Amino acid sequence: MSIPYGRQDVTQADVDAVSEALRSDFITQGPLVPAFERAVAEQCGARHAVAVNSATAALHVACLALGVGADDEVWTSPITFVASANCALHCGARVDFVDIDPRTYNMSPERLEARLEAAKAAGKLPKVVIAVHFAGQACEMAAIHALSRRYGFHLIEDASHAIGGRYRGEPIGSGAYSTVTVFSFHPVKIVTTGEGGMAVTQDAELAARMRRLRTHGITRDHAEMTRPSEGPWYYEQIDLGFNYRLTDIQAALGLSQLKRLDQYVAKRKSLASSYDALLADLPVVTPFVHADADSAWHLYVVKLRLEQIQSSHRRVFERMRAGGIGVNVHYIPVYRQPYYRQYGYSALDYPESESYYASAITLPLYPRLSEEEQHRVVDMLRDAVAAHAEAR
Repeated sequence: MSIPYGRQDVTQADVDAVSEALRSDFITQGPLVPAFERAVAEQCGARHAVAVNSATAALHVACLALGVGADDEVWTSPITFVASANCALHCGARVDFVDIDPRTYNMSPERLEARLEAAKAAGKLPKVVIAVHFAGQACEMAAIHALSRRYGFHLIEDASHAIGGRYRGEPIGSGAYSTVTVFSFHPVKIVTTGEGGMAVTQDAELAARMRRLRTHGITRDHAEMTRPSEGPWYYEQIDLGFNYRLTDIQAALGLSQLKRLDQYVAKRKSLASSYDALLADLPVVTPFVHADADSAWHLYVVKLRLEQIQSSHRRVFERMRAGGIGVNVHYIPVYRQPYYRQYGYSALDYPESESYYASAITLPLYPRLSEEEQHRVVDMLRDAVAAHAEAR
């Protein structure tokens, strides 16, 4: 039986919670959506949370609520899922990328500072920087936040991988270093709602704008309306919004899953520690954890020491897959995607991202991964590396 790189954990309690929601009077927007929002806000120490149908939607409404539009620039990391960049294009803005730190694979504060200094001289500073917490580990947010204050840009944390993680002892999403934090509840993430996302913030006005945008730009709040109410039925569309709503069915699953968040993160951390030990004698670079970060361990990514095994990234990957190990590569640098080629990015501008992409492999990691399965993953990697070395 193959071992996937990620897998959801759905318990009987989850099934019961969803069944109860299905039997209720509300299966779209009912009491469970705001209950889920409150639970996530409480978990990360935020005042406001806005549930939507994906983290992609959360990134989009966050950018729109911050006023991103034509002629604006949004910067993010190249080593991320395409949604981290697409959200800016959906707003009509331009996208640029900041190369990664070679240890954490997160956006490099040093590279960001150099880019900002050049952009300031050219009069093209970004309106928003989206810092992606790759694999569950927070970026060096104190340094990036200091740069946001100096250069005047908004900061969004794309924490799609990182709910349950911490930075300098505070939960990711606390808002200490950013305007908005976005979480994902896709099935392979830490907790799931099937599909779903959340934007959390300390800013009440910003939260209200995001709520309107997720529901067609419509409000029923008299305080937000442009003219007096015509009756109890009255509503107004005051923004051009979207149908980005999460359902009560999904919220029921999320609320149930969230009760096990700490348990899930602890298990992932334990599995990561086991991998560190099991891989110690193999020609791979295991994940580096910054002293300020307590990762949520969404992914466990190794880099092959290709100079030691004298083999190709692709051949090792293919041998692992052929052996029933569902390895993956997170991610292809966004600027390499065919759609993005039209914007003229050069791989030469992102040497660390290129180095990472040339040798990175994501190993299976999920709460129900057994000790036996983990040993099988490592044994297969050992065989793959040795086989290719001999083939040379």
